[in-house]
Amino acid sequence: MKACLQRVSRAKVSVEGEICGQIDRGLLVLLGVVQADEEADARKLAQKIISLRVFDDPQGKMNLSVGEVGGSVLVVSQFTLAGDCRKGRRPSFDAAARPELAEQLYNLFVQTVAEQGIPVATGRFRAHMMVELVNDGPVTFVVESC
Repeated sequence: MKACLQRVSRAKVSVEGEICGQIDRGLLVLLGVVQADEEADARKLAQKIISLRVFDDPQGKMNLSVGEVGGSVLVVSQFTLAGDCRKGRRPSFDAAARPELAEQLYNLFVQTVAEQGIPVATGRFRAHMMVELVNDGPVTFVVESC
């Protein structure tokens, strides 16, 4: 499981012109699921992301987690994170999980974040989404479950 996470001052995701998920200060998580991923990967990655100290403390050091700053998390499914661009000019998505598994683990990731008391918004799985964000910093990380 792979996530591209961005610290944002605000972010939203829309499907067909309708906003389906929106947050103010927090983390935008683009989440990709690969074939080898299991429930433990979803739980582990969710815990890792919400505990990462990527928000500034009063001294300007990255010392606080999303929960410690009262932030939210916007989770957007992003199967293209499983793309392999090492050969040729067209990415291969052979490693991406089948939609049924990917959706199950995506939902478990969202549930795990919510169970920790972090407000969570989501995109719409398997939809063509428009994502808008204001990256704060900019601060962007790629985090993997293994």
